Amino acid sequence: MRSQPMICIADDDEAIRDLLAIYLKNEGYKLCFAKTGKEVLDLVATETIDLVILDLMMPVMDGIATCIEIRKTQFMPILMLTAKTSDLDLMQGISVGADDYMKKPFNPLEVTLRVKSLLRRYRDYGADRIETTNELVYEDVTLNLQTRQCIKGERMIRLTPKEFDILAYFMRQPNQVLTVEQIYEAVWGEEAFEVDNTVMVHITKIREKIEETPRRPSYIKTVWGVGYRL
Repeated sequence: MRSQPMICIADDDEAIRDLLAIYLKNEGYKLCFAKTGKEVLDLVATETIDLVILDLMMPVMDGIATCIEIRKTQFMPILMLTAKTSDLDLMQGISVGADDYMKKPFNPLEVTLRVKSLLRRYRDYGADRIETTNELVYEDVTLNLQTRQCIKGERMIRLTPKEFDILAYFMRQPNQVLTVEQIYEAVWGEEAFEVDNTVMVHITKIREKIEETPRRPSYIKTVWGVGYRL
């Protein structure tokens, strides 16, 4: 990642784009802008984008469809903005590959903090730990910490940045029961406050990608009333 990360602000509301630009420019970030999902995809295809701030409700192609298309080829963090408040709407964004979300109206300072956290976790996850290898291995699943690739057997598994970080966290602590709060604080780098279903949705997506039978997982298992265990 470059010393000055490039952030794409995608929102059809000019006032929101301008507001976020003020705060993010003050942090030294480079910025590009999009008003529609189609414009986002064009930018992602032609520019090196380090993070996307993606509005859920946009013309031409909404945030959900845009996120799905981005995740076919790209793994940069995606922070979704939404004026919708139902858990179903919020979880839908995460389920298709968004790493985090914020409800509108939002505090631009909090958005800036979320951006910093997402970039830091994507760039430096595990950097504070001493690694003897660039790989983490559990049974037939291998994570390459340098390329951030996941391989199961001979098959490449496409994980989002948050999915990769969650699985790496489990693989560093096999056979240990981890609470939702522990997972959230380790991976999101924030205090676990009103975490709701965020961690659960990410683990469900990981299971869908690495398990032969996601409803009967053999890797990440639920420890009822406590958390999860690899």
